[in-house]
Amino acid sequence: MIKVSKTAKTKITQLMEEGGFNVVNDFVRVGVKSGGCSGLSYELDFDNSKKEEDKLFEDNNVKIIVDKKSFLYLIGTTLEYSGGLNGKGFIFNNPNANRTCGCGESFSL
Repeated sequence: MIKVSKTAKTKITQLMEEGGFNVVNDFVRVGVKSGGCSGLSYELDFDNSKKEEDKLFEDNNVKIIVDKKSFLYLIGTTLEYSGGLNGKGFIFNNPNANRTCGCGESFSL
């Protein structure tokens, strides 16, 4: 399961509306790809279609889709949003990551 914090939900809703998506009907697509300074990096985008191999979760009234491969790396992750002075953006709190880079955008297992 992937969870969404209240602050992330607020920002997701705002960005989806600005991008022409609807938080009730459309999805947040999260994934993992090779790259970044720690070996793997996170992906986050909006989507209005679910593929057959996607896993679907809903938390805090946000629908999240993840491809099967990425799901193995993201089990138990909480998506958060920080808008503070030390940086702005989405944060993946991933209990599976053994090492993360300084910017928090990549990790390794």
